[in-house]
Amino acid sequence: MQLSYYERIGSENIRRLIELFYEGVRNDSVLLPMYPGDLEAAERRLYLFMVQYLGGPATYSERRGHPRLRMRHMVFPITEKAKNHWLNCMKNALDQVELDEDSRRFLWSYFTQTAEFLKNR
Repeated sequence: MQLSYYERIGSENIRRLIELFYEGVRNDSVLLPMYPGDLEAAERRLYLFMVQYLGGPATYSERRGHPRLRMRHMVFPITEKAKNHWLNCMKNALDQVELDEDSRRFLWSYFTQTAEFLKNR
């Protein structure tokens, strides 16, 4: 039986990845203004989304409905520069989490494709 990426990566590694990512956001002058208010809430949402996306519990959809990523992000000015800052923060986080190479490639592919998809300016 094939394990899901959620099972392979584990919830604690996903949590750590998201924590490290938001540490980067907190120090990024391009990204931080896009997170008005509660950064911890954004961190929880991304964690729940990634858990669900990777094959774990569907808590994200149970609480928030369909992810509708493009619609939810349309209010933020996601330029090429912002996309690159986001990817840089995520790459730095990925580099600090112990993952097997297949999981690392899978996540990076997802992040790069999604970041490009969400660009709106």
